[in-house]
Amino acid sequence: MDPYFVAKWVHILSSTVLFGTGIGTAFQMVWAMRSGDARTIHHVAKGVVIADWLFTLPAGLVQPISGVILVYLAGYSFGEPWLLLTYGLYLLAFCCWAPVVRLQIAIRDVTAGQETVPTEARSAFKIWFALGWPAFLALIGVFWLMITKPTF
Repeated sequence: MDPYFVAKWVHILSSTVLFGTGIGTAFQMVWAMRSGDARTIHHVAKGVVIADWLFTLPAGLVQPISGVILVYLAGYSFGEPWLLLTYGLYLLAFCCWAPVVRLQIAIRDVTAGQETVPTEARSAFKIWFALGWPAFLALIGVFWLMITKPTF
């Protein structure tokens, strides 16, 4: 089997898992917070935290590994401008995701056994929501760069 094909398949699959899990968990958290029900928020936040550990983290680790393999096998220079921009955008997405996980854990923990949504959960959610946008846009940018491989 062609190593490039395998690496590309793994890279596309892991990007799908990474992006899909991100969109899905974001939707669930927003929907749960809109409910205003602390029990719902707690239940959803528990699932979102687990999804991040089971899907987002492994896919996020596979992405740069498979990406390096693809760059090597395709014969690109690791210093190509479009790749440098990709590295930066991916790092931005990671720098937003890491605190988001901590915020999800905080939301999960602070809503445990509560009838009303604590102020801490609402505050954490606002930061969580704000960090989600640059991560989302950064990954959209990475997709665009991977597809177009622009020359600057």
